Amino acid sequence: MSSPHSRLRTEWCPSIPRELMAGAVATFALIPEVIAFSFVAGVDPAVGLFASFVISVVIAFTGGRPAMVSAAAGSVALVAAPLVHAHGLPYLLAAGVLAGVMQILFGLLRLGVLMRFVSTSVRTGFVNALAILIFAAQMPHFIGANTATWAMVGLGLAIIYLLPRITKAVPSPLVCIVAVTLAGHWLGLPLKTVADLGHLPDALPAFAWLSVPMSLETLRIIALPAFAIAMVGLLESMMTASVVDDLTDTPSSKNRECSGLGVANVAASFFGGIAGCGMIGQTVSNVRYGGRGRLSTLFAGAFLLILMVLLKPWVSQVPVAALVAIMVMVSASTFDWGSLRTLVRHPRMSSAVMLATVAVTVATDNLAAGVATGVMLSGVFFTFKVARLLHVHAEAGAGDDGVRVYRVSGQVFFASADMLVDAFDVREIDGAPVHIDVSQAHFWDVTAVAALNKIVERLRKHGSVVEVTGLNQASQDLILRLDTAPE
Repeated sequence: MSSPHSRLRTEWCPSIPRELMAGAVATFALIPEVIAFSFVAGVDPAVGLFASFVISVVIAFTGGRPAMVSAAAGSVALVAAPLVHAHGLPYLLAAGVLAGVMQILFGLLRLGVLMRFVSTSVRTGFVNALAILIFAAQMPHFIGANTATWAMVGLGLAIIYLLPRITKAVPSPLVCIVAVTLAGHWLGLPLKTVADLGHLPDALPAFAWLSVPMSLETLRIIALPAFAIAMVGLLESMMTASVVDDLTDTPSSKNRECSGLGVANVAASFFGGIAGCGMIGQTVSNVRYGGRGRLSTLFAGAFLLILMVLLKPWVSQVPVAALVAIMVMVSASTFDWGSLRTLVRHPRMSSAVMLATVAVTVATDNLAAGVATGVMLSGVFFTFKVARLLHVHAEAGAGDDGVRVYRVSGQVFFASADMLVDAFDVREIDGAPVHIDVSQAHFWDVTAVAALNKIVERLRKHGSVVEVTGLNQASQDLILRLDTAPE
């Protein structure tokens, strides 16, 4: 049995040099995307950078998945953008606190298991819709853009996709930022820069209370955006945690991750940052470069703020075209292109769920609404498929005494109960004795039990002697509990 010191070392820093190296790589991968996601949300880059610092540091202690990188993310930025545009940053910070509280409760109530009800089709639809929305958010920068902007976006994309074929020692998005910035400066191109987007941090984030009225009207404004932020954040974090579980062959505490994310988002909001969640790309980079413990997550956040404060004069000169190129790359890499090839091969209902998730999300600009639609459709389609598995086989006059035997197999519940009732036609039975064998069936709910009693009562009303046999123990217990057992 391992000692507490050994377990602590395994969880925090199996190898300190490797943890620091992996965290640094994750930081360099974070810088361009955090600034770009702040840009998508319509807030100053400082808001995203402060959030990423606070979230990474806090969740290193509170999260349930070591080596996972959480920060300001594109999915949350997309959900937050309408609230920022309509009511401003103070209401976004208030929504972040409320979303964090929801996530804490989600974890404390051990509701992480509910993520199991999000099918693969819904997850694929979520990812594809996220990619489409990220790309759509770049369209305003293409419409009416000057030639220099188009050229720099093209240069940035060329660097992002061609550099990895030469070397992967340095993240290509970082090289894109440096190269486009230098090219724009040397050539004197008329390009919009990060400085035009808003304020960059020049000091550590400071704690501040919320500056919105504590009223029902404020709650009305932030309630739905907060719920969307909470659910989208939980979904993406759970997906990211599962990816790390598979990469490292180690388990994680999903409920602790839910609560830990909530604590981190509450803290980030009180320090002037946007809410966030797990970041798949940066987490994979962290793990692939050797990150296995919480130290890599902690260092990724701390190193991010150090770099941003020290490099502020240079970061402020980064052209927006470089960020647009990065976001186009993020969009393309996020989209599951294989899902297009499998649309025909997969069951039609699964494909319909995926397409519906995408359609609703894109139409409403609300990732949570798309996921909710997908989950509901998955439930409806699953119920429909299970209901169709109910079979009632009639054996007319099977015995010498003319008893009609009905053998029921499958699942009897609210969606299949009417099918069971319709299988017994009193006109055909015409008062003959009836034996109902349910040994291959299972009764799940009140509707199923009521259907069985309805059949028995109807047959007896028309003169049939009815015998029901084969009830399994669970079905018997349900019937006895409802006190409606057929006599």
